[in-house]
Amino acid sequence: MFITFEGIDGCGKTTQIRLISDFIKNLKYGIILVREPGSTPISEKIRQLLLEKDNVMSPEAEAYLYAASRAELVKKVIRPALKEGNIVICDRFLDSSLVYQGIGRGLGLQAVYELNAMAVGELKPDLTVLLDIDPIVARSRLKGRDRLENEQLDFYNKVREGYLYLARREPERIKVVDGGRGVKEVFEDVLSIIKKSIGRELL
Repeated sequence: MFITFEGIDGCGKTTQIRLISDFIKNLKYGIILVREPGSTPISEKIRQLLLEKDNVMSPEAEAYLYAASRAELVKKVIRPALKEGNIVICDRFLDSSLVYQGIGRGLGLQAVYELNAMAVGELKPDLTVLLDIDPIVARSRLKGRDRLENEQLDFYNKVREGYLYLARREPERIKVVDGGRGVKEVFEDVLSIIKKSIGRELL
């Protein structure tokens, strides 16, 4: 089973992924945690290029780098892990590129989707948890740690709307959770969604 977590920077994905992974481990399932960009040696180097504050790049170059990192991660980690019967939880996946580069950078959803076609092939998440949050609240949680976290509020408003558009388009896969609340409240909702999905697929 392939589960992805999405949301704008500062939405609380990392915390929720940690809590959910602990829950799944207690069920005695094999679980693999990965992140985008990253989780392979090459992908981690690409991550450094993408997030370094001093690296100014075109939207097109940014999109290609994310796709390259994704291709490596899918082939080297995600597909093998799924083939072995593990649950794979990924911190960001193709949806991030669609909204960050496709909408936020203005490249267009179709262009970014086609760019990533070779990287992901037919692979699609079984479930995507979208932590929705007001960009103003999200920015208050950030410290401008990397290049993307330093983006202007207008950029994150576009990205948020892009995510909600995808959720409306694929409601069966993408489940929206209010990420602006406390960690425990958010976790309860995420856990309910995960339980239903795991129960349907695995229990």
